[in-house]
Amino acid sequence: MFSEGDLAERVFIIERGQVIVSSVAAGGREIVLGLRGAGDVMGDLAVLDGGPRSATALAADEVEATVAPASVLLHALRDADASMDLLRVLASRLREADRRRLEFAALGTLGRVAWRLVELGERFGHDTADGIAVDLPLSQEQLASWCAASREATVKALATLRTLGRIRTGRRSVLICDVDALRAHADSAQ
Repeated sequence: MFSEGDLAERVFIIERGQVIVSSVAAGGREIVLGLRGAGDVMGDLAVLDGGPRSATALAADEVEATVAPASVLLHALRDADASMDLLRVLASRLREADRRRLEFAALGTLGRVAWRLVELGERFGHDTADGIAVDLPLSQEQLASWCAASREATVKALATLRTLGRIRTGRRSVLICDVDALRAHADSAQ
């Protein structure tokens, strides 16, 4: 077990499992910022800029992670390949943040929910005979938060996507029946 001070000086590399990354908004509401899984690095920004942690991480299921002191990351970054790898990770996160800002400006709840499901399918899904199965580690409330929507609007969007045949849902699971149709629907949903 680590103290809070120890955690601020550590980097985490997720080996297995999923972690929900969230932050608390000004009004006290918890906002889901993302879902991290195998291969993702966490804690790197605080190490790089010396600032405080900007989010909270909560294991969504059993998680195995490599925990390293900040000095290990800083030493590794002396290698050009390691530096480029981390730059790619940071660039990917920046693109993701830009895409989300665009989604929030251009899409309604239905489109944002469709995009989150596409993202979950791409990152955490596995192919089945009926489509892409995703074990959903998020509650409906957390999914709603991640989509910047109310729980009620998210439930309605999920129902619409079921009716359209884009998805099937179960307890903490989603089957994406046609990812191309879901993506197209998300692109055109206003």
